[in-house]
Amino acid sequence: MDGVDYLADERSKAQFDVDELKIVWAGSPHAFEVSDRISRLVASDPAFRKDNRPMLGRKELFKNTLRKATYAWKRIIELRLSEEEASKLRFYVDEPAFTDLHWGMFVPAIKGQGTDEQQQKWLPLAYKMQIIGCYAQTELGHGSNVQGLETTATFDPQTDEFIIHSPTLTSSKWWPGGLGKISTHGVVYARLITDGQDHGVHGFIVQLRSLDDHSSLPGITVGDIGMKFGNGAYNTMDNGVLRFDHVRIPRDQMLMRVFQVTREGKVKQSNVPRQLVYGTMVYVRQTIVADASCAISRAVCIATRYSAVRRQFGSQNGGAETQVIDYKTQQNRLFPLLASAYAFRFVGEWLKWLYTDVTQRLQANDFSTLPEAHACTAGLKSLTTSATADAIEECRKLCGGHGYLCTSGLPELFAVYVPACTYEGDNIVLLLQVARFLMKTVSQLGSGKKPVGTTAYMGRAEHLLQCQCDVQRAEDWLKPSAILEAFEARATRMSVACAHNLSKFKNHEEGFLELQADLVEAAVAHCQLIVVSKFIEKLQQDIPGKGVKQVLGVLCNVYALNILHKHLGDFLSTGCITPKQGSFASEQLRSLYSQVRPNAIALVDAFNYTDHYLGSVLGRFDGNVYPKLYEEAWKDPLNDTVVPDGYHEYIRPLLKQQLRIARL
Repeated sequence: MDGVDYLADERSKAQFDVDELKIVWAGSPHAFEVSDRISRLVASDPAFRKDNRPMLGRKELFKNTLRKATYAWKRIIELRLSEEEASKLRFYVDEPAFTDLHWGMFVPAIKGQGTDEQQQKWLPLAYKMQIIGCYAQTELGHGSNVQGLETTATFDPQTDEFIIHSPTLTSSKWWPGGLGKISTHGVVYARLITDGQDHGVHGFIVQLRSLDDHSSLPGITVGDIGMKFGNGAYNTMDNGVLRFDHVRIPRDQMLMRVFQVTREGKVKQSNVPRQLVYGTMVYVRQTIVADASCAISRAVCIATRYSAVRRQFGSQNGGAETQVIDYKTQQNRLFPLLASAYAFRFVGEWLKWLYTDVTQRLQANDFSTLPEAHACTAGLKSLTTSATADAIEECRKLCGGHGYLCTSGLPELFAVYVPACTYEGDNIVLLLQVARFLMKTVSQLGSGKKPVGTTAYMGRAEHLLQCQCDVQRAEDWLKPSAILEAFEARATRMSVACAHNLSKFKNHEEGFLELQADLVEAAVAHCQLIVVSKFIEKLQQDIPGKGVKQVLGVLCNVYALNILHKHLGDFLSTGCITPKQGSFASEQLRSLYSQVRPNAIALVDAFNYTDHYLGSVLGRFDGNVYPKLYEEAWKDPLNDTVVPDGYHEYIRPLLKQQLRIARL
């Protein structure tokens, strides 16, 4: 029945003020108001319908995305939305589109790497969408190894131009979103060559298509790279291929904020420090961590609500069967993911602060915290995106067979999300960068140079290498100090062990290659410590609302002790805890799940997602799942007719034994 809340009983069990937690999740009352208003605006507009996406062919799907993106821009102008509101509107439209790369990569690249003059020329055009841009870095042959890119930009002093060229097949730009069919311009990364000398990879603004008829300009071959994983999903995006055949651009279209080429072809460093480029990287990775918390929370919301609706087994004397959410196996798999959603939200919040701090320091020519901030954002991008991709798939399995239906929302969410494990830095490559930084930090411990920021704990290495965990019973694991010390000791001991093993190699780089697997594990331990410590720090703040701080404290302990349980081998082999203490942690975890259980539905309601944004019959707010699943099934184009196309041609002859059999 419509209008009935089948989850009302679950909601009445909540032991905290849901409305207050909504504000904590959003970040502030203002952020909540904007988010709530814009999400409802999108949900109530039929132009943003998305339930038919998985059934559309590629051309129809893509055209539909262009319609939505243009309509969204029209609404932004009509309603005079602020930058913050416009960004939220694009978020809730929930469809990968060329605009993502225009606003998320093209504009920040010009802001971060363009001179004041270049910004004055290009940004007004980009802000009004009189040009549409993409970020053309990755090539067919090189992704993670940016220094290996092959596209060239050769300076011609005769004409004061750069000649952009793709010298090999593998130098073709490959993957940039928006490039395939829509972008008129791109920030293209190419090897700067002057007077026969290679100066490494730099960015250039290149026009790709005519602003009159959208045809590709002379010397440019451009198109889409083809269908990607999943139905609907990321196929709304025109990831592109691009080749240059000696394309000439004016010299002033090289982004010259840091590195400059004079009229005579002389290459010089500007007085702007090159480290400023890292500021953009910290910004982009911070947004990816924030996106991870959105994607994981969405999957968890669907799985939690459906686990409360679904009943299976356990009927006594003909009574109701047991809610799936009451099975300990379901709680053991689901509740740590719910805790992760909040953990990632809060570490993402902290990263926003870090980006502001790094930016202010860069402007004051203080680069002291930059290497640590760079390593920290790289590691957290890797940790949160990998965990989120795995979590979405786990949520699909937690929903049983119905989770495999497109109408569950989970297959498309998974297909849209998984590329995050690769773009903006392959997750394993990023962890190796973190490990390199950790090895450098360990090597400097005796020099009197104090570790900063998220590595500050290593300054207490002497204590952490020999301390004994003092947990004597299960509830001792509820002390933040016990959790923190165990995680700090594990991270320190794993890093120090790697550094010790590295020192056995005559050639440091050979040793690094040989020990890569161990180094990645040490980097993961460090990043998990950051997430745990930031969750604990969040709980030290003043958090208003009845029971809100208490329920977040339970989730914090679930997050930390679940990691301890899953990585018990690390904690035991490094001697951080004893097997008995490991058993206490598992015992405490079971007790914590019982505390999460009555609050589970309210905890996902606090995400404040509309049914439109969730896009899931299983995750409906009202819990009215089965009638809606049945209703959706009949909307499939296969059900347009009772007798399917192809019956008379193939099935009837088969049934009537009238197949024409060739005589061999």
